[in-house]
Amino acid sequence: MTLSVAIITLNEEENLRRTLPSLQFADEVIVVDSGSTDKTVELARSFGAKVYEEPWKGYAGQKNSAIAKCTGDWILSLDADELVSPELAEQLHILLPSNPPHDAYYLPRRNVIFGRWIRHGGFYPDSKLRLFRRGAATFGARLVHETITFEGESDELEGALVHYPYPTIADFVEHMNRYSGLGSEMLAQQGVVSRGYLTFVWNVVIRPLLQLKWNFWFRLGFLDGREGLMLHLYHAAYASWKYAKAWEVGKKKVAS
Repeated sequence: MTLSVAIITLNEEENLRRTLPSLQFADEVIVVDSGSTDKTVELARSFGAKVYEEPWKGYAGQKNSAIAKCTGDWILSLDADELVSPELAEQLHILLPSNPPHDAYYLPRRNVIFGRWIRHGGFYPDSKLRLFRRGAATFGARLVHETITFEGESDELEGALVHYPYPTIADFVEHMNRYSGLGSEMLAQQGVVSRGYLTFVWNVVIRPLLQLKWNFWFRLGFLDGREGLMLHLYHAAYASWKYAKAWEVGKKKVAS
């Protein structure tokens, strides 16, 4: 059985230099690019990927477009900042030709943040449904943190994806600012705009602090050292920004 890998990109040259070499075992690599100005497209083609250049349709729309272009019996959906570990590559090499009993598989993910593999605080194994038979799954429509929609029995593999989302603090802040904006739009669409003052305090102050306490202390995030402390502290700030921005969106709608 053949395997296609689907990736979406926008100025991912640095990440692809790490990702593409880990995919040499795949039968096909599909890259859907949305206007990169660096060498993303040239680099992808140099590794034999089939590259399509399309306008941005949102995370889910773009990923579904990449999936639709795959011709393999199985599809592995990757983010550009993820790579396939040698253990996972070997497991796929054995599993796929054996006509697997399930139509979809979860993959554990190692998150390497600020240069450190984060093993605690809910960040490992961080399993994601990413491997599925062609036609069995798609990404559900969400502005951010899109997930695969699948109905049926699934299983989980042992080999891991390795994820490099935030090499630096500056990268983290930039991403969280963007994601909190998208997250706030989703909250506003759901009517979660914290109109009451006590609700505002709960969502913007208390909820993030409780999240910080839970992940850093009770889920042992402190065992990941300085990197763990910064990650959970800044992630709590992200949650605060998201609810504060949702309140701001709601305030503007009332004013208009």
